[in-house]
Amino acid sequence: MPLTQYSRRSFIQRSAAGAVALSLASQRRVLGANERVVTALIGCGGRGNSFLDKVDFVCDPDQDRVGKSGDKVNIPSAKRYDDFRKALDNKDIDAVVVATPDHWHAPAAILACQAGKHVYVEKPSSHNFRESQMLVQAARTAKVVVQHGTQQRSSPAMQQAIQMLRDGTIGDVLIAKAWNIQHRGNIGHAEPSDPPPNLNYDLWVGPAEYVPYQSNRCHYNWHWWYNFGTGDIGNDGAHEADFARWGLGVDTLPSKATSVGGKYFHDDDQQFPDTATCIMEYPGNGKPGQIRQLIFELRLWTTNYPYNCDSGVEFFGTKGQMMISKRGKFQVLDERNKVVDVKLPDIKGKDSLHFVDFTDAIRNNRKPNADVMEAHRTVAVLHLANLCTRIGRSVEFDPQTESIVGDAEANQLLGRVYRQEGHWAVPKVT
Repeated sequence: MPLTQYSRRSFIQRSAAGAVALSLASQRRVLGANERVVTALIGCGGRGNSFLDKVDFVCDPDQDRVGKSGDKVNIPSAKRYDDFRKALDNKDIDAVVVATPDHWHAPAAILACQAGKHVYVEKPSSHNFRESQMLVQAARTAKVVVQHGTQQRSSPAMQQAIQMLRDGTIGDVLIAKAWNIQHRGNIGHAEPSDPPPNLNYDLWVGPAEYVPYQSNRCHYNWHWWYNFGTGDIGNDGAHEADFARWGLGVDTLPSKATSVGGKYFHDDDQQFPDTATCIMEYPGNGKPGQIRQLIFELRLWTTNYPYNCDSGVEFFGTKGQMMISKRGKFQVLDERNKVVDVKLPDIKGKDSLHFVDFTDAIRNNRKPNADVMEAHRTVAVLHLANLCTRIGRSVEFDPQTESIVGDAEANQLLGRVYRQEGHWAVPKVT
């Protein structure tokens, strides 16, 4: 069915393909407790290169990038693929890391699941909400491990802070306020041109709606275009939105979403806002004490930020307040704003623990710290925030049907437009 008609009913009905899952499971290697998880990297950009000490294969449609990354991999014989389907066909590969542009995250991850590979997918796990639904289904059907690249889930300090919230250190947590504030550069104005000879641009665009190559919407700047990225709400904001939701203790989707913002500062080609204030509401049972609110602020034109920290989350409870940032800052206040003397382990520099958790989950057949369902609930915040900013109005969201109520235009934007001529990577589920 068309992606825009992909409802929760079909989401549940189609997730019963147990025979396929058993077949895939029987094809996978059984790994010993200390055996290396053979891994392929899909996407050799800035984020992808942070995995080079962990992977055995590298894939990228840019010949220059795949060549340079291949030279840096610890394994001298590491193979280099332009088309990641070659990695999916390789039965020696157990897992993949998807570090592509956002528009490839879910399509590549879904194909990997369907090939029986475990997946570490960078944040956000999907370009849009409907693809997130499909990724959850693909992972559960294939019975593979899918880890979302929200590394703070594996930080001992963050885990300890969240446990403090659970233990009632600041009472009942009613509001989480996250922020991403930094001075982003201007990407200017450009016109379509021929792609560089080293880039297979058709493969780079993949299943997305085809647009001509343009210098300021490829390598990294793809973040700021609707067709390829999710803006900084979905980019850096994914981390803060994730542990804001985690600390808030909500394990469902929001029921109301609103956002105001736009391009207040940058006069350039980027389509996503440089300024936004986004709010999600989680009603619980609707009674006082059960309702929760998640706020996210985005400002990409200043370095004046709270606590002298470009990103973080404040948790407001009935008996105090907690602030924590992945930058290493932490503070607890009691209900009279007095600083509470509490210390945490070092928060920074723990990214490698997240990959360790991923491989351990594979060996022990368990859910990872940032399981695909946790990813689904977090990226819903990002996608709804972007959607409300784009259409300029609030929406009501039904967590049961996983659809927007009474707004056909907004509901359409939960999905995306793919290539008119079709493409082998357009997500499909069975």
